[in-house]
Amino acid sequence: MQDAVERGFGNYSAMARILKPRVEEALGRTTKIESIITAVKRAKCSFRLSHESIGSIVSRSVVNLRTDVAKVSVEKTRRTTQIVRRTMADLRGEFLQVLEGVSAITLIFDERLFDSVCSMFRRSDILDQKNGLAAIMVHSPKAIIGVPGSAVAFYNPVSRNHINIEETMSCFTDTILVVRMEDVGKAFSSITEMISQARRATKARPSRIVRYPKRRRT
Repeated sequence: MQDAVERGFGNYSAMARILKPRVEEALGRTTKIESIITAVKRAKCSFRLSHESIGSIVSRSVVNLRTDVAKVSVEKTRRTTQIVRRTMADLRGEFLQVLEGVSAITLIFDERLFDSVCSMFRRSDILDQKNGLAAIMVHSPKAIIGVPGSAVAFYNPVSRNHINIEETMSCFTDTILVVRMEDVGKAFSSITEMISQARRATKARPSRIVRYPKRRRT
């Protein structure tokens, strides 16, 4: 809603109707729809998104694709944690990503290693396993760390295409999205198209460099 208001295409009346129940719950009394519309209009003046900064980061990002990927999620115990650590050492040099949560550990790896990785764990330890996946890896400039909304920019075109993200992770300046093989073409195209648009917008943006006349030598 904030983004729509800032860009100028939000319908104030529709937003006010959506917000009305929450406003009344917070205030503990009924409110007039006109008052909420006025408040939404005022919010446009106070909210600002750093679209230019995000666009610059997106335009300087590079996308790589890894097909034929699999994943295994296991219950996090002392035993499985030790197995994962050994696996990371044994498969050094292979495509392997590890996500460690509070109660589970997920391994994302090359599909040809699927049987060997699964055999390391007891059947009761495995919470979920799936193959036929692909990993979209977006490498961005270091500035992505300090600009709010930058990482989300890569998720938006995928979600708008109604594509389910099986797993996702970030590592420093890399954003990795794991999707099904049948969806990877559409997901990859949506992200690369967004990057292309950002690059065109960056080139079209007028330069802010001020050029001063050269001084004459004396």
